[in-house]
Amino acid sequence: MQLVNEQVVKKQGYTLHVIKTDKYKTNTLVLKMKSPLKEDTVTYRALLPHVLQSSTKNYQTTTALRSYLDDLYGTAFYTDLGKKGEYHIITFTIEIANEKFLQEQTPLLQKGIDFLREVLLHPNSENGLFDEETVEKEKRNLKQRIESLYDDKMRYASTRLVEEMCAGERYAIPVNGELDQVDSITAATLYDYYERALREDELDLYIIGDVEMEKVEQYCQPFQFDKTEAPAMAKTPLKQIDKVNEVKEVQQVKQGKLNIGYRTNITYGDADYFALQMFNGIYGGFPHSKLFINVREKQSLAYYAASRVESHKGLLMVMSGIENQKYEKAVAIIKEQMDLMKSGDFTDEEIEQTKAVIQNQFLETVDSARGLIEVFYHNVVAGTNVQVSDWLDRVAQTTREEIINVGKKIQLDTIYFLAGEDGGQA
Repeated sequence: MQLVNEQVVKKQGYTLHVIKTDKYKTNTLVLKMKSPLKEDTVTYRALLPHVLQSSTKNYQTTTALRSYLDDLYGTAFYTDLGKKGEYHIITFTIEIANEKFLQEQTPLLQKGIDFLREVLLHPNSENGLFDEETVEKEKRNLKQRIESLYDDKMRYASTRLVEEMCAGERYAIPVNGELDQVDSITAATLYDYYERALREDELDLYIIGDVEMEKVEQYCQPFQFDKTEAPAMAKTPLKQIDKVNEVKEVQQVKQGKLNIGYRTNITYGDADYFALQMFNGIYGGFPHSKLFINVREKQSLAYYAASRVESHKGLLMVMSGIENQKYEKAVAIIKEQMDLMKSGDFTDEEIEQTKAVIQNQFLETVDSARGLIEVFYHNVVAGTNVQVSDWLDRVAQTTREEIINVGKKIQLDTIYFLAGEDGGQA
């Protein structure tokens, strides 16, 4: 594939990443704020971006803010929260038209950067307080987001597996914060945390599109942050698994949720990371995988059966939906497929098919501006420098022996089952 060039420049308080490409008719601006997951700050961080995106000093209502964006040729602006390993990531995204493709030469890239600066550095606040009405509205919305997890049983089971498997580790902290912490947040305490986050978070600004580096740097000149060095996060030591943790929970659900967690002891940037992606692809990552074919298709044990890898924490997690009475058999077959993988019981055809699917999936990801940014951002989180071209080359070069060696590192940690009260019929 064509090499994608990322220019990286250290600025005052943040790192600027510019990716020049004529592939898109829009320019995409993404600001990432990275901080260690902590119980005492996670709920503040879950609330903060939604307050910031609701209104600013110059656009004091959401209607006024959105009207301004509409005037900028329908510019899109949104926020997101995520976990990557033991870090909590706040993301601000702006997608704005490239003026090169418009008859009217409005300096849209400059306006987009200025708007992002307005959101981050000139919020709707006065005398060290956010607008109280905005804060209360977004607190209600945050409560709804946290409570909605209980209604989505697939997400709920995945979250509960992580809570049980990673108890006492940062990764167990929920991305949207804790319900019982929301009410105590005030317009003043949130503003205090906002100032602290801008000082201490690691900030990365990505600008991707048909842009000129010189112009981007000129437009970003007023974009500055006063920083203090946040204490380094101690890495969680590898967990020693003496006994598999088995957890059963009963609720009024029509379909049981069986989720199983493994420790891979491999993270992004490790030499065998791409072999782990191959291992997971053959095991449960795709429709041709062992879990899908053997658990779902051949045995009709599950309504769905798949696995995924958490790249920065070193976890492999199996998700499946089953009837209550099929629990023992489903667990046995999922374990059996893992044992077969570890012993190298997979064909050359499965290897080649998985390589093709991973490569196609990766190309689809980097085909979008946001997907490409996520791939580059893996390097920031992991403190490594994996190039975009490395993905395709390293996957293509992965051998059977490397895949088997990955299996030697994988350990079963936790089995979580959310069972129904009535026999679990679908």
